[in-house]
Amino acid sequence: MKSGLTRIKSIEDLDISGKRVFIRLDLNVPIKNQIITDDTRIRGALPTIQYAISKKAKIVLASHLGRPQKPEDREKYSLTPVGDRLSELLNREIVLFEDPNGEGIKGVLGGIASNQMLLLENTRFAPGEEKNSMDMAANLASFTEVYVNDGFGAIHRAHCTVAALPSLVTNKGIGFLIKREIQMLDQVLYNTKHPFVAILGGAKVSDKIDVIGNLMDRVDVFVIGGAMAFTFLAAQDIPVGKSLVEKDKIHTAKELLSRFRHRNKKVILPVDHVVAGQLKEDVSCQITPTAAISSEFMGLDIGPRTIDLIGTELQKASLIFWNGPMGAFETKPFHKGSFAVAQMLSESKAFTIVGGGDSVTAVEQSGLASKMGHISTGGGASLEYLEGKAMPGLEVLREKS
Repeated sequence: MKSGLTRIKSIEDLDISGKRVFIRLDLNVPIKNQIITDDTRIRGALPTIQYAISKKAKIVLASHLGRPQKPEDREKYSLTPVGDRLSELLNREIVLFEDPNGEGIKGVLGGIASNQMLLLENTRFAPGEEKNSMDMAANLASFTEVYVNDGFGAIHRAHCTVAALPSLVTNKGIGFLIKREIQMLDQVLYNTKHPFVAILGGAKVSDKIDVIGNLMDRVDVFVIGGAMAFTFLAAQDIPVGKSLVEKDKIHTAKELLSRFRHRNKKVILPVDHVVAGQLKEDVSCQITPTAAISSEFMGLDIGPRTIDLIGTELQKASLIFWNGPMGAFETKPFHKGSFAVAQMLSESKAFTIVGGGDSVTAVEQSGLASKMGHISTGGGASLEYLEGKAMPGLEVLREKS
């Protein structure tokens, strides 16, 4: 059975007992006024950290946070709140090392107590991180006996702690989170159950072209919603009013529709919309009788007939993959389409995978996250994996055949 994890070791396959273990995580969590507003990614990292603790490893944790650009960003993007939260959840003292590429890391690690672990400050504070610096990698490798990557949301980045560092370490592998992520996404790519329904939404066709292309022969039914649907409707000369359209992608949408037809793939586009004159909270809105939208309105959500059409297909599905909301769900009353899809997935007998990004936020806001088969923690990473692209953070761990 084909797998994206072929010739990649898991943390259980590595001898980490008493060793110095560098664990690259994705702790890029939302923080407002030094308070973490969603600790999902931190909790997702716990099983791997706890396994390393059980093996009495000397642990160095590393992660990026946000996109710091200048020195004054240090306070805003510091991992201090993350370290505090980890300390609470693990009941361990977290020692934050201020320089993520500091020469003193090895010395501090040598004196670390059994109830302590080291957390390097935001890796993007080091200029060498995003440059995939081999000099920075050599410094970090000087104290690393075992390298473990469990930061799924960053495996598509050729950054130092993701790619260069593990290239210098012999004993290396993945943690539990990445292992589960790839196993779940492999059900979409390789071990597909049929009927397979892919629900694709969000703003731009351009964001989904490669995913559609790579999944074309695997998917039985494509459901296209969100703002990207208006580009497909415009490609069929259906008026869409003031709705968002990628004019430079209309030809691409026509080509995709032609490919769907030639492969006998079923495509569901909105047959009605929730429309308004502008996007704002509690604005007066109405439902269109057809897919056409008059010039004074913009489409901001799928309508009830479209929801029913989607529901009919989901009832027959064995596998459902959802990436991208059906409308401007952040603004009421345009949340209903996305929430309805989340509800239908929660009630489906199919295996359901929510592929990162805003669709995850919609599922969480709907209160139905616990009823999904799998929710991906990495939006960009999960999409690029499904596009068939090589992931630098995985390829560097793959043993040569």
